Amino acid sequence: MLNMKLYCGSNQLSPQGGLMNTTTSGLSRNYIIYQIFKYTIYGFLTYNMYVFFEGELSSSAQTFRNGINLEDIILAFSASIDSLAWIILLVVFELETAIIDDDTLKGPLFWVLLGVKTFSYVFIIYAAYGYIARTMFISDTSAFHIADACSLIGTSFTYIVTLDDYVPITEAACQVLNNAPLVQINGTEIIGTVDAITDAQRLGWVDIINSNDWLLIVAILEVDVYLQLHDKLTGRVYKISQAIKPLLYLVLFINAVYWGFKGDLVDFWDAVLWLLAFFFIEMNIFQWHEEKEEEKEEAHKLELAEGNAND
Repeated sequence: MLNMKLYCGSNQLSPQGGLMNTTTSGLSRNYIIYQIFKYTIYGFLTYNMYVFFEGELSSSAQTFRNGINLEDIILAFSASIDSLAWIILLVVFELETAIIDDDTLKGPLFWVLLGVKTFSYVFIIYAAYGYIARTMFISDTSAFHIADACSLIGTSFTYIVTLDDYVPITEAACQVLNNAPLVQINGTEIIGTVDAITDAQRLGWVDIINSNDWLLIVAILEVDVYLQLHDKLTGRVYKISQAIKPLLYLVLFINAVYWGFKGDLVDFWDAVLWLLAFFFIEMNIFQWHEEKEEEKEEAHKLELAEGNAND
């Protein structure tokens, strides 16, 4: 994997150990720009984790007024935990597919990385459960009747603007609430219009679809990495992998568009960043695979040449 190449037209770059002997200063700049862009995307994803934590910390103050116990942490901070686990997993995939050479990966380091990934997957799956639990939580509602919603100003009641966004009732908000049928999330003092709750529930279902779609993608990537490491990612298996993953990425793109359409710009931005990040991982695997195929072809040619020489 150390000699894996980044193709730029008819020119080639080696992402490890500097540029190959045939490269130019222009190609060097292309390689540096590519690396800066890639790791900038990774940096933005790390910052997004903080943004999610800040938002969930605020909303949890409304949903868990009596404090958060251990079993509620995943419900309260599902996006933050999910982001952290995914960032760790992304780093491991980057190490496996672009940085660490094959022989080292087959040694004791394999088990270290496997342990780190297993740790990440536990929290990723746990967070996926959190998305389901959260959606069920905001789906457990009943009709809320009040003569004047403005009487709730200054009380502990809040209203839902969108998913994970619960704000105190103000003079302007109560006018909106008075002119629409209301519902209440059972067991809480959170109310909202039917339209707002419905939109939040739909966004919750998009999160569920999104998280499970990503689980399918990384399951395939795990198979890709394992087979590639053992020179078995060939023929039909490789074609099947390359056929399935674009469909799964398409679902993720549709989810991102939906978030953007609903005005959820943070989730839209985060989704685009993750698609870009895993585009880099897919490129790593593609280049790794191409390198292996070239090595096999060169070895075959050498065998034929030696056979002809012996004849």
